[in-house]
Amino acid sequence: MTASEPSGASARPINVTETLVAGTALGSVPAAPRVDQADADAAVTELYSAHYRSLVRLAALLVHDTATAEEVVQDSFVALHVGLNRLRDSEKALSYLRAAVVNRSRSVLRHRVVVDRNAPKPVPDMPSAEHSALVMIERSSVVAALRTLPHRQREVVVLRYYADL
Repeated sequence: MTASEPSGASARPINVTETLVAGTALGSVPAAPRVDQADADAAVTELYSAHYRSLVRLAALLVHDTATAEEVVQDSFVALHVGLNRLRDSEKALSYLRAAVVNRSRSVLRHRVVVDRNAPKPVPDMPSAEHSALVMIERSSVVAALRTLPHRQREVVVLRYYADL
């Protein structure tokens, strides 16, 4: 045992609460405790295994997409892991995660609105080269058929079908 370890600290705490409280037991300073990386990993892993599904359900209800909900929850767990040393009250780790999931879900929804608002206009449908060739063939055959009609009948067909009269 080293001089910096308190007596009775032979076993590492694996509970989030125990991990975070163990860092503040040495002094009465309300500053954020420094948590050992292995303890932080264990604490986040425990939270993950216990609450991942419920947090994904919460996010899915907000963003209406399971894949996006999973990303939101994963990002929230990463943020918790990175900022675990800044967490003042260890009892509120789950509350922090829920708030992070809700805030990130709101951010996703805001981003969707901006993307939808600024979506590029679709390119007008361009006919294919084959379509143009077929139209030309049909047009030439119709013109050839019209030329076989007498002048007055040709006028009637053209006025009716091409001029919509």
